[in-house]
Parts: sequence; C-alpha cells; structure tokens
Amino acid sequence: MSKRIVILGGGESGIGAAILAKKQEYDTFLSDGGTLKDKYKTELEGSRIPFEEGGHTEALILNADEVIKSPGIPEKAAIIQQIRKLGIPVISEIEFAYRFTKAQIVAITGTNGKTTTTSLTYHIFQKAGLNVGLAGNIGHSFARSVAEHNYDIYILEISSFQLDDIVDFHPNVAILMNITPDHLDRYNYNLEEYVAAKFKISQNQTADDSFIYCEDDEITMQWIEQKAIQAKKMPFSLHKTPQSVGYAENGQIIIEHKTTFTMSINDLSLRGPHNTYNSLAAGIAARIFDIRKDVLRESLSDFKGVEHRLEFVAKIADVEYINDSKATNVNSSWYALESMTKPVVWIVGGVDKGNDYEVLKPLVMKKVKAIVCLGVNNIKIHEAFSRHVDIMVNTTNAQDAVKMSHQLADKGDVVLLSPCCASFDLFENYEDRGNQFKRAVREL
Repeated sequence: MSKRIVILGGGESGIGAAILAKKQEYDTFLSDGGTLKDKYKTELEGSRIPFEEGGHTEALILNADEVIKSPGIPEKAAIIQQIRKLGIPVISEIEFAYRFTKAQIVAITGTNGKTTTTSLTYHIFQKAGLNVGLAGNIGHSFARSVAEHNYDIYILEISSFQLDDIVDFHPNVAILMNITPDHLDRYNYNLEEYVAAKFKISQNQTADDSFIYCEDDEITMQWIEQKAIQAKKMPFSLHKTPQSVGYAENGQIIIEHKTTFTMSINDLSLRGPHNTYNSLAAGIAARIFDIRKDVLRESLSDFKGVEHRLEFVAKIADVEYINDSKATNVNSSWYALESMTKPVVWIVGGVDKGNDYEVLKPLVMKKVKAIVCLGVNNIKIHEAFSRHVDIMVNTTNAQDAVKMSHQLADKGDVVLLSPCCASFDLFENYEDRGNQFKRAVREL
C-alpha cells in the first residue's frame, strides 16, 4: 500500500507539493480551508489528485502518514494541533521537494532583501550558462520545479515559515541577509522564536558548505556565536573587517574569495546601501561557484531589479511615482525612505504585524511632507506620525490614495507607496496592491 501524503493549503506551494507527491506515486490528497483558485483546481483535476476546499475533513486528513503544511497555515490552527496530537509528521513543501533532487542549492532568507538577492543571484548564474532553476518563495514552488525540471543548481528564496518545518533540507550555500522584527504574530510575539526560524537555514550544513551573512546586522551578530554553525562563515559588510569576505571600500565593492574581485559601486545596477548588501551577498555566492569575474561584473551592472521593490512607475507633472508595495515591514520602508533624495508623499498602511514605528520617525521628520494612509485601520500610523507630519489623510483604495497623493505633491516631489504593512485588509497580496497602484498612476 502506498504512503498517504496529505497536503494542507492549496496555494502555489501546496499545488506544487501535490503534483510532486502524485508523480512519486503516493496516495495524495489536498485540503484547503478556503477557496482554491480556478487554475489550481484545473491542475488538480487534470492530474487526478483528489482535493477538498472550504474546510478540512478530519477523516481524510488524520489518516495521513505524513502531512505537508503550506507556509501560510499557522501552527495554532486547530487541524494542525490535532495532527500533532496524533504524532503524524508535519513537513514543509521545501523539505518534501528536497528529497527528490540531487541539485546543489543556494538558499536565501532574511527579513528584507531576499527577493532582490535571490533574483540577482539567479541572473548571475543564468548569465554564466549554468543549468539553474529559480523557485521557493518566488515564482514557482520548489516542489513543482523538482517535479517538472531537472536542474543542476537551484536558487531558492526561503521564508521563515518555510523553514519552520524542515528536517533534512540542506543548502550548499545559505545566505542570511538580515533579521529585523517581522511576522512576530506567528512567533508568539517572541523575537527569539523568529530568529531561531531564520537560523534553521544553516542547521544541516556541514564544513563543506558556506554560510553567508551580514556583519552589520545587529540581531544576526548577537545570535551567530550561539548557533552551532558547521559551514564556512562568509560575512559581508559595508566596511572592511578582519572577517569580511565581501565589503565596500573607497567606492568599490570587493570580494575576497579564491581571488579578489572589485567593482565600482557606481557601476552596480542596483543603487543604495541596501542594494550594495544584496550585490555583495549574490557576488560571494557566485564566486563560491567559480563564476568568472567578467560574467559577475556584467551581471551586477545589467540586472533590472524586482517588480514592486522601489520600482519606478512614472513621472507625471515632474512628480515621480515609486511602487515599493513589497515593503511589508518597518525595516523595508526604512530602506525605501532612506534612499529618497526628494520630498516624499508617503502612502503607508495595511495590516499591522506588530510594527514598532519608532525607528522611522527621524526619516519621516526629515523627508516626508504628507502621509496618505491606505488601510482599513490607520490608528497606529496616526498615533506614530501625527506629531511629525502636518498632513495625514485616510483612503481605502489605491485609486483614492493615488489621487490624494497627486493633489498633495508639488513639482520635484516623490510619491512613494511603501506600505510598511501586509496587504490583506484591502488587497489579495502585495502584488495586487502594487499593480493597482501602478494602474491608478497610469490613469492620472
């Protein structure tokens, strides 16, 4: 009798896991408490994978040999508690996919910068002519990619939720960009639990592997000595230190691994200090894989950036409109505001994840002329900034937010959507929020 695999959650992660489980000839069943997208239902039906939506039938779930939990499902969900009580193993989709590939893995996590760093690393490896796949928390799920392709190397963006339920998942190169308080609602408002989840990326690494991390990140550095990291430590920094493998000095980025790679910061396609970090991390990974310096230099200079991350949308009546919808936490919005050189009309708001806005106040006082709130409940934003900004208005849709920003902005200003919050009060996800913003700008 074949092993019974039950997948909880029917988003991209769950569907990918179901497709791979079916390919491996497991007795496969998918259950989603909400409504499945039509495209996913069509896929499941076409693959003859039984599924349910709109609730969980215990009799069809609690007989599983193993459960694959989608990253969006919290540990405190009633069905997960019942599964745990029965001692049924629960794993993540990346753990499941890992079992069925012999590819080398570069896995990237961190509170901020992971999407850009993942995309940039993939761009470099692709340019080098390697047989490389991009998956994880970006694009297609790891499991779907393993089911449908045969890559030699995977570049994976990995969230803390995906790391929560790994067992043997083992990246050859792990990159930890930074850790700032985020998603604390999922970790009992306990920073220690969130940090532990991020560091799980290194837990199965050996002395043959590499662990790339930011020396300038306070929380990472507080914790790194307490973690039993077997991999070679390869830190990067905006300043040269005795340990740093990658650093910035005299307007150059420098990577010292095997040989020395240098490149002018002015030649990097991604600007700003946060992007120097992203370029250093991706560059170190490339040098570990012996990617030639000329390929690395060209890749770092012609990378186009990531949609919804400080994405220039348009210039209308000498006002720039920038879409940073992917900024769903305080640290992301801090980087966005810090990189602004013109007066800002700031569109902010959404689902607050336990944000502490204190760190933003000096930047807001210095750079923000007006705040346009975009959310159902904007009380915390008003409480945080009303003493520092003269004009604050509330809106509940992208069109109104853009129209109001357009009225408040003068020539030479920037309208910046950098919400600092999750999008689920008014939008399907951050992409939907960013796309609606861009559409509204183009309709001005």
